[in-house]
Amino acid sequence: MRQSLGDLAIGGAKPAFAEALHVGRPNIGDRDRLMQRINDILDRRWFSNDGVYVRELERRLADMLGVEHCIAMCNGTVALEIAIRATGMSGEVIVPSLTFIATAHALQWQEIRPVFCDIDPATCTIDPERVRELITPRTSGIIGVHLWGRACDTEALAAIARQYRLSLLYDAAHALGCSAAGGRMIGGFGDAEVFSFHATKFVNSFEGGAVATNNGELAQRIRLMKNFGFSGYDNVIYPGTNGKMPEVSAAMGITSLESLDDFVAANKRNFDIYAEQLAGVPGLKLLPYSEDARNNYQYVVALLDSEVAGTARDNLIEVLHRENIMARRYFYPGCHRMEPYRSLQPHAGLLLPETERLVRQTVVLPTGTSIEPENIHEITDVLRCALANAAALNSLLAAA
Repeated sequence: MRQSLGDLAIGGAKPAFAEALHVGRPNIGDRDRLMQRINDILDRRWFSNDGVYVRELERRLADMLGVEHCIAMCNGTVALEIAIRATGMSGEVIVPSLTFIATAHALQWQEIRPVFCDIDPATCTIDPERVRELITPRTSGIIGVHLWGRACDTEALAAIARQYRLSLLYDAAHALGCSAAGGRMIGGFGDAEVFSFHATKFVNSFEGGAVATNNGELAQRIRLMKNFGFSGYDNVIYPGTNGKMPEVSAAMGITSLESLDDFVAANKRNFDIYAEQLAGVPGLKLLPYSEDARNNYQYVVALLDSEVAGTARDNLIEVLHRENIMARRYFYPGCHRMEPYRSLQPHAGLLLPETERLVRQTVVLPTGTSIEPENIHEITDVLRCALANAAALNSLLAAA
C-alpha cells in the first residue's frame, strides 16, 4: 500500500482510491438499446399508464420467474405496501428485524404492528421455529426476506402459514434471478413475492419494483390498487393509489434484464476473487452461496469472528471508508433498534439474540460491473493489513 493504515486512521494520508468504490453502484446495460427505447417512448408520447414497455417488462419477468402474473410498480416499497393490503394483512405481521427498514415501514405505515423475529444463524433468514413462537390471535401474516439473495425456508414457512391460515409474502428485493435449493426460482413462493429495481440492485429500472404471484384474483386486485382502482377508462371499482411504473423505467428494466447474465458473471467473478484473496485470513470469512441454488452474487458479505466483532467491525468500516472503499454494515443495527420501533418495542432485542450478534459482524464489500479485479486485490490488501494491525488501529481510532 502507498501509505500506512496507522496514518490513515488519524486522517493524515491520501485515500487509496481516487474514486469511491461502492456497494450497489448502478449497473448499466446496453446504452444504445436503452436510448433507442427512450427515443421510441418520446415518439409515442406515452410515458405512463401501462404502456408497451411496462407490459413487455412484466411479460419478461413473469417468464423468467416462472409465474403467471407480474405487476410492475413505481418502486419496491409501494409494491410491498400494496401486496400487504391486497392480501388482507392487519393487526400483527411477523417479519425479520435483519432487513432494510422499508420492510418494517411498509407494515407500520398501514398501522400494522411488525413483530420482529430472529434469524436462523445458518441461513441468516427468518427462523421458522421462532415464527411459531410469535403467533398470537392478532397475527395475520408472515413476511420472509430472502436476505442477500439467499432463499428463506419456504417449505417450513408455507406449512406454518397453512396451519394458522396466515397470509405469506416474501420481500425478494435481493433475490432476482435466484432460486431456492433444488432450482425453483424465487418469485412463485407464498401468496406473492415483491422485487425491487432500485438503482442499487444489480438489475435496475432507475427506480421500480414488481409483485409476482400465481394467484390470478390477487393479481387483479393489485393491478386495481396500483392505479387508483380504475377498471377501464372512467370506472373506479376499488380503493387504490398511484403505484404505476413509468415507461422510461420499464425501458431501463428491460435493458437491464437483457444484460442479466453479464451482471451475474461479473458478480460471480468478483465473489470468487474475494474468496480466493481472503481465504485463511484470521478473524474474517465470506458468507458462502449455496451450490444447490441459482445465485445472483449481488452481495459479498464478510463476517468478522464474533469474538472480535462490534467496535472492531465499526473501526474496520472506518478504515475502509477513509480509503474510499464504501463498505456497508448491512443491516445495522436491525429494524428493532430504529425508530419508531425502538420506542414502541424497547425490549424486542431480548428475543433476537442471533440478529443482535450478526449485525455486529457484517461487512458488505463493493462489487458489480464497476469493480475490476485489480480493485478487489487492493481492497483485500487493505482488509488483510487492517485485520493484522487491528489492535493498533482500534487504539488510534479511539484516540482520534
